[in-house]
Amino acid sequence: MAVQTTPAPGRFTFVQVAIALQTLALFFQAVTAGALLSSSLGYQLHDIGSKVMYGASMVYVVAAILAWRPGGGPARPVLHASGFLALATVQVILGVAHMSAFHVPLGIVMFALSVLALAAKVRATRAAAAA
Repeated sequence: MAVQTTPAPGRFTFVQVAIALQTLALFFQAVTAGALLSSSLGYQLHDIGSKVMYGASMVYVVAAILAWRPGGGPARPVLHASGFLALATVQVILGVAHMSAFHVPLGIVMFALSVLALAAKVRATRAAAAA
């Protein structure tokens, strides 16, 4: 039985949606980090956002595994997703420990990596659809 590994034109893959969710959650975290400095509501939003971001990282791992195993895709995205989940774990630990000197720069790096991963996945999918 043949399995389609590239989406139909105009459609998004589960991996793309997972990375986009993760990127949006990280952007939300950056916004609420600023609000954290000025209001108590900022703390609550940042706390809720951290849970959403961590969950989105887990969804990215699941999506990468599903694209790899049954879909016949490459294994490298599973390593990227797992590495990102490890970074998210460190980020949560640093946040709980109130180690802002490491928490903030790691958040910036994570957002940049997530944007790059999303751009690369979209570019690869468009290239595969065009071929």
